[in-house]
Amino acid sequence: MLERVIRIIAEYADVPAEEINENTDIRADLGLNSLELVNMAVAIEDEFETEIPDREALGLETVGDIVAVLQRYVTA
Repeated sequence: MLERVIRIIAEYADVPAEEINENTDIRADLGLNSLELVNMAVAIEDEFETEIPDREALGLETVGDIVAVLQRYVTA
């Protein structure tokens, strides 16, 4: 799951996947603007065929946070 999330984030952030890890801050480290963050979130939701509630999505700070939320909402 982590590798898939990193692949999507790398695409939207235009950063090599090797430079992204669980501790990467999706705002501070990657410099994504609000529109890019929304588009990236939609791409992640599409990839995992799930929807993350807006309230939780707003609190996501790191790649690890995204993976943790996905693990709660993605059906096996």
